[in-house]
Amino acid sequence: MQAKSLNTIDVHVGSQIRLRRKSMHLTQAGLASQIGITFQQLQKYEKGVNRVGASRLVAIATALDVNVASFFEGYTDPTSAALVDTEHLALRQFMISSDGFALNQAFFRIASLPTRQRILALVKCLADPTIVNPSDDDLLVSDQD
Repeated sequence: MQAKSLNTIDVHVGSQIRLRRKSMHLTQAGLASQIGITFQQLQKYEKGVNRVGASRLVAIATALDVNVASFFEGYTDPTSAALVDTEHLALRQFMISSDGFALNQAFFRIASLPTRQRILALVKCLADPTIVNPSDDDLLVSDQD
């Protein structure tokens, strides 16, 4: 028996639901309860394993206080695209991961612009071990917030 392949639009919509749910600090169980389904069913929607029906999508959008169309933003049909933007896909996957979401939330809670710039310089150095000394542009920031 062959495994069912995932539909790209279902995966995209699911990832948008997950991103919005997490940005509202809702658990899967919490959102599922609001729309009258189990958290396991919501989990399948978020992974793109199960397709979200129209009425359910409206209920999810209402619970998440967004327009239904927002779940489709940024979607590009891979069969019509001449080139798949792998960086964009990698970024989306990172942002919906637990680590990516937590890092993004924490980073933007840092009020000091110079501190954020220094953290970015540090991450660039960690990501590229060939950088022995970061450039002055990476480290020179004003002391004003």
